[in-house]
Amino acid sequence: MGKLRYGAALLAAKLSVVALKVTRHNGTNFPGIVALKICPDFLRYVKKPKRIIAVTGTNGKTTTTNLIADALRETGNKVICNSAGSNINTGIATCLISGVSVFGRERYDTAVLEIDERSARLVYPYVHPDYLVVMNLSRDSIMRNGHPEYISSILTAYMPEKTKLIVNADDLIASAVAPRNDRVYFGIKDMPGDKKESTNLINDMAICPKCHHLLKHEYMRYSNIGRAFCPECGFSSPSYDFYAENVDIDKMQMDFHIAGEVTGNGQQSEMTLKLFNDSLFNIYNEVAFVTLMLQLGYSLKDMAKLIDLVGLRKSRFNETHVGDKAVINMLCKAGNAYGTSRGLEYMTSMPGNKEIMLYNANSDDAKHWSENVCWLYDADFELLADDCVKQIIVYGERAYDYRLRLLMAGIPDEKVTYVSSPDEGVKALKLVENDTVFIMYGTDKIQLAARVHDEVVQRIKAEAGNGAVATEEVAPAGDAEVAASGEVVEDVVSGEVAADVAKSEESEAKEA
Repeated sequence: MGKLRYGAALLAAKLSVVALKVTRHNGTNFPGIVALKICPDFLRYVKKPKRIIAVTGTNGKTTTTNLIADALRETGNKVICNSAGSNINTGIATCLISGVSVFGRERYDTAVLEIDERSARLVYPYVHPDYLVVMNLSRDSIMRNGHPEYISSILTAYMPEKTKLIVNADDLIASAVAPRNDRVYFGIKDMPGDKKESTNLINDMAICPKCHHLLKHEYMRYSNIGRAFCPECGFSSPSYDFYAENVDIDKMQMDFHIAGEVTGNGQQSEMTLKLFNDSLFNIYNEVAFVTLMLQLGYSLKDMAKLIDLVGLRKSRFNETHVGDKAVINMLCKAGNAYGTSRGLEYMTSMPGNKEIMLYNANSDDAKHWSENVCWLYDADFELLADDCVKQIIVYGERAYDYRLRLLMAGIPDEKVTYVSSPDEGVKALKLVENDTVFIMYGTDKIQLAARVHDEVVQRIKAEAGNGAVATEEVAPAGDAEVAASGEVVEDVVSGEVAADVAKSEESEAKEA
């Protein structure tokens, strides 16, 4: 009965893909919803590629997943990936549906999957990754994820035993996941600007997990990210197997090292690699990406070439310069204080004047419940109490909650501007000399943020005169993570995938 249900579910899901294309819907996890509704064990039966690589963690999943998938495609692998898609069970099912023919035969040799931590119990019993990158585990939406140690316990309980972990050693919560599994650790050695203790409002690993005394740090980056040790019992962060050091933001490069005991095959153990991006958060993403690729058998020489071919996607990090001004979009999960703080740190570290459009309140919550605003008091808005911040624009149903939090952070009321619409925010910009306009937006405002970005650029050009020229580039960003909402996914029947589907199913139909 199970396989009959599976066959019916696959056919219905394939038909739903056609229906979505005919009705001009760009992308959805609807095929996966259909499949799982008909056959709850669909993920058990659907054919999977021979190699499965997964990425999980609170922040950085989507960026790292895209880097891995793009690099593998550049090296000739046939890769299926939920690259911009839902990372819960319905999204994983949708991705795998697009990877098999209507007759159920797989067409790809590798799956690169972004998997939501909370979905572990629904995915890992059926989908067994060969490699799983654990980016970090930090405080997320309190309404959904509770505490990062709770998320760690879910991952540990459902982790397939055969899965090899690639783990961030600078995050003690992430590095404790599934202790029975084989693993390697990545990290970044001491950097200029490191601290000895956390100055952030969020620090979820301040106490030694062994003896419960206060941890100390060799170096500290933010929140609980850094290299920790316990002066009482000797507990410490795990040793690096792969690590970056001598990170040079001016030259946009880092020295990447492979520890001697894991080098093997006479592979070169160190090399200077380019940085994709100058934000610390994305440097961790890149180190995780390089570590995973080395585990797959690529060399550091291969990585030097691949880094030239792949990079961060403009849909996530969009920066435009016009004269002495810049406009930068920063995607930050609504309700995520940790990611918001990373963005605020990056903003205030940049030179020049800033105007910040805080558009990342979760407007979608109003359809179902009231947004819990406790996260505002975990985010480091105190960073914005700086002379370089000339104006902060707030809008949305929670705009006055933002305003109250900003006042409590010591920001003068005259710097906070409330607007009733996004377009009104564009008009309210002061556009001072050497100004950078940051548009901070949530996952339910991706299209809105793109439109606002264009409107701000047009206003700057109009005020600068007809000779103004805009230049675009990939923008540095803090938290660049799409939330596990299951709402934003790629069109699984477009482009190269669509061509592969058509060829495969035509030939298979002839065989049948």
